Amino acid sequence: MQQQGLKLAYSFAVLNAFIIGFSFLFTKVALVHAGPLDTLTYRFAASFVVMSVPVAFGWVKISYRGKPIGRALLLAAMYPLGFFTLQVFGLQRATSAEGGILYSFTPVVTMIIASIFLKEKTTLLQKLCIFLSVFGVVFIFVMKGSRIELSNMTGIVLLFLTCLAFAGYSVLARSLSSHFSPAELSYLMMGIGFATFLILSLTGHTASGTLGDFLSPLKSGAFILSAVYLGVIASLVTTLTSTYILSKIEASLMSVFTNLSTIVSMVAGALFLEEKITVYHWIGSFLIIAGVVGTNWLGRYKGGTKGRNQQGTRLT
Repeated sequence: MQQQGLKLAYSFAVLNAFIIGFSFLFTKVALVHAGPLDTLTYRFAASFVVMSVPVAFGWVKISYRGKPIGRALLLAAMYPLGFFTLQVFGLQRATSAEGGILYSFTPVVTMIIASIFLKEKTTLLQKLCIFLSVFGVVFIFVMKGSRIELSNMTGIVLLFLTCLAFAGYSVLARSLSSHFSPAELSYLMMGIGFATFLILSLTGHTASGTLGDFLSPLKSGAFILSAVYLGVIASLVTTLTSTYILSKIEASLMSVFTNLSTIVSMVAGALFLEEKITVYHWIGSFLIIAGVVGTNWLGRYKGGTKGRNQQGTRLT
């Protein structure tokens, strides 16, 4: 039973990488029709409304009584609130390439935080594999001519903080998986995300006298499709699956899968935006995959279930 749970967790991790990889494409489409805060509002509106249906009909049971709700609220503050807010304002002051490079360091930050708060142990070879995965992403961006400009320091700092926010989410979600079901955590996070971004968006439109523009994006079928994908698939589904994954495997092992999304977004760009794939893309992709496989394959032989049980999270 436990082995089946691990296989499902790894399958979900790969699925999430594919979903996130395509989310960059849909985000580009959505931002043509709406600003960042409006896009986030509709994104989380879609996820919250869709999940509210099974909750309202009792198909999904939700109960927060007697559970550490304060820590769950802190989780929501890290993701989606902290992560997306920092990302939006960071990308306004830095380039998307810089964002991609900095985001690739999320597994490293997660590994450090998980070792401190969850006492997760990684071997030297696993650490090297994590860095290999990161190097693969950085290699692709650098070979494309991208680099980090110190003149964009404010944006760089904000984007690096997104790594901390996602790493903090991964670690805290793993510790909370023994108290909440994936549905309970996901519903809380989607609801808080929707309410917060709705308030911020409406406040911004009111202050600038553009409140009538709030509904304008809904005139576009492309925007609605993008919002549904970003909200239901890229937010709700990945949150549900990530919470399940973190109840089965260490946060440091899960986080390295995020770098696979770079490969997926590269393929999506080639298929739908006619972006060119070169030799360095293949080399970088090989390094990323080798790092992901190496990290998790070596994790199977560093202490087995005993090592996992010491994390204090449920495994079944």
